[in-house]
Amino acid sequence: MKIAIAATLLGSTAAFAPTSQQVAVGKTSTSLSMADNSNSDKSQALPFLPRPKLLDGSMAGDVGFDPFNLGGADKQSLINMREAEIKHGRLAMLAAVGWPLAELWDRSIAGALGLQPALTSTGSSPSLLNGGLDKIEPDYWVIVASIAGLAELSNKEAKDEKGRQYIPGDCGFDPLNLFPEDKEGKLAMQTKEIKHSRIAMMAILGYVVQEALYRSPVTEETPFFFKSLL
Repeated sequence: MKIAIAATLLGSTAAFAPTSQQVAVGKTSTSLSMADNSNSDKSQALPFLPRPKLLDGSMAGDVGFDPFNLGGADKQSLINMREAEIKHGRLAMLAAVGWPLAELWDRSIAGALGLQPALTSTGSSPSLLNGGLDKIEPDYWVIVASIAGLAELSNKEAKDEKGRQYIPGDCGFDPLNLFPEDKEGKLAMQTKEIKHSRIAMMAILGYVVQEALYRSPVTEETPFFFKSLL
């Protein structure tokens, strides 16, 4: 009888004790959780570096890339830097298209209108390194400055009107209603814009360096990128 009672007590105690399989599963889940936390603390763009604290993934195109901590010390500084990035990126997207088109078509268009070509002696687009900016009429700079001023005024109005709902870079310009209404669609569109902006800024840098080194239009150095399409 005593043996039966002891066996019963041992059996009931064993029912509440963790099995070796449960212990193994628990250890595995804990290690996986620790690995996830460790990965979340690493930069997605540079996995060997810690993720900057301000880059929490909430902004479109955020992959934790800021090795020189240019984003600033607080959220407002980060938003200001994002706004500057978007504005420079939009200009770069326009320039990435306009630069080679000018080298391809400027002479023919100027000849048809009876004007002097604005390209340099080598046929490159005017720039600080290429020279030729003195050929650009002052009216052009006045028009560019006016458009930039109007864009900045529109941007300020959007900030004042939308308050906390303001999205960095919003100038209220969407004549074709391409910006989605839903949250996911907005994030996707913003991500596309910032990615294209970054590629365009790298492309413009490539144009400048290539033409400064080789003293030849980028359309002549890499014709397969331009002449084959046009």
